[in-house]
Amino acid sequence: MQTIRTFAPPTALALALVAGVALLPALSAAADAPAPAPVDGIRCDQMEGAVFHIHQHLAIFDHGKAVLVPSDIGRPVAAGCLYWLHTHTNDGIIHVESPAFKTFTLGQLFDIWGQPLTATNVAGVKVPKGQIRVYVNGAQYKGDPRKIELAQHTDIAIEAGSPFHDPQAFSDWQGQ
Repeated sequence: MQTIRTFAPPTALALALVAGVALLPALSAAADAPAPAPVDGIRCDQMEGAVFHIHQHLAIFDHGKAVLVPSDIGRPVAAGCLYWLHTHTNDGIIHVESPAFKTFTLGQLFDIWGQPLTATNVAGVKVPKGQIRVYVNGAQYKGDPRKIELAQHTDIAIEAGSPFHDPQAFSDWQGQ
């Protein structure tokens, strides 16, 4: 008669311990890695700044189709730090978490993101000059979008190419 061995499934604690041991070299490397260079005077710090903490919303449209504003803009995982301007999720909510009260702009966020924000290119969406419309809190904005101030609950929509529509106001701040 042959004996069949059965093994109990690993416990959650055992799995967590194995996962933790597997992550230790990566975490150690991130802790030892030098922080990325400041962008536009904004540092990538180990912790979120606690002095100035506000949120904004950014929506981008490519010829009427929504473009995903990705999670983790300004949060380079390998470096284990985060810039004072960053995103956590892909819902377009921007977090300003700074160690000092300052004025921040949409252009600074795009610079941290590493994406263009010009009269003909919005995060890689290229259109002829005159084909970008910008809205701030529901009103069309005629100035340089790079200079839009990121104040509490500023709602920014950028349309690159037609069809153009008045954007819907963002209101899902989730207590932020």
